[in-house]
Amino acid sequence: MRETTGQGPDVTTLRFSTDDVPERERFAVVRELFGRAIIKVDFEPLDHPFRLRALVRAMPRLGVWIATFSPMRAYRDRTLITDGNDDVAFCLSREGGSIISHLGRELSRRGGDAVLLSGADAISSTLPPMSRYVSLRLSRKALATMVPGLEDAFVRPVPRESEALRLLKSYINLLEEDYQLATSELQHAVVSHVYDLVALALGATSDAAEIANGRGVRAARLRAIKADVSARPGDPNLNIGAIAARHGVTARHVQRLFEGEGTTFSQFLLGQRLARAHRMLNDTRFAAHTIGTIAFEAGFGDLSHFNRAFRRCYDEAPSDARAAARRDREL
Repeated sequence: MRETTGQGPDVTTLRFSTDDVPERERFAVVRELFGRAIIKVDFEPLDHPFRLRALVRAMPRLGVWIATFSPMRAYRDRTLITDGNDDVAFCLSREGGSIISHLGRELSRRGGDAVLLSGADAISSTLPPMSRYVSLRLSRKALATMVPGLEDAFVRPVPRESEALRLLKSYINLLEEDYQLATSELQHAVVSHVYDLVALALGATSDAAEIANGRGVRAARLRAIKADVSARPGDPNLNIGAIAARHGVTARHVQRLFEGEGTTFSQFLLGQRLARAHRMLNDTRFAAHTIGTIAFEAGFGDLSHFNRAFRRCYDEAPSDARAAARRDREL
């Protein structure tokens, strides 16, 4: 178990894996130290060997638990709800469904769906093999100002087809990246965006929805588009029109998202392609590739354009970058 507090003045991060604990002690450590003491949830394994890998992140008004685990029953009973915590939990599965008993109701949730639960009431959830699970702990009072009839939203499934939920799942990746939370400003922005997207998924008021669409949704959509581009910069057919179609928006909307950050889609795409080429020039697996081949595989159709752009970005020619990497390896 590793705790980190260096991502900013108000962020505490804990990474935990049962692989770091002797097998005979795993369940006891998870149940007492991790479950009951840290996230205030109890566990009952349904299979052996018991395994859990988790990231817990705490910041003002937002707690995050991202985990993968073997089959188990997780519950918050009367002995745990006496802690007086009145927060709510917005729980979503990345993979695998669950059966939830809460507030006198039982819900069988599909993989990918989400559900809102009350931290002040008993909860029991049965989770299938190697589930991938995210739980967001939010202030009930803050969320209630954004969602009318918040109490009616408990144990009501939010379907995986929801656009707000899809964007939220993409945005949650930010919470797994330490550098994204390095300043108080970034922390505040991330928390606000998460509240916006959860409120939209649950049914925000018109005023809150208007704010969320201009803030949280824009940030999450830009994040999703950047991740899409970063995953395949070498695709020669990748352009703003293709990206807009994939994400169900107009090309002009994509452009405005990037303009909000003082850049353009073309500049971002160029940067990703240059970064890919630079990595390949430094990688021994591509030592036999010509610079022209690397340029093509990085998404450039014109070698002269690639050479000029590379020199502007890295202040050296591609051949010089490759030679420097070779000298470094030899040393």
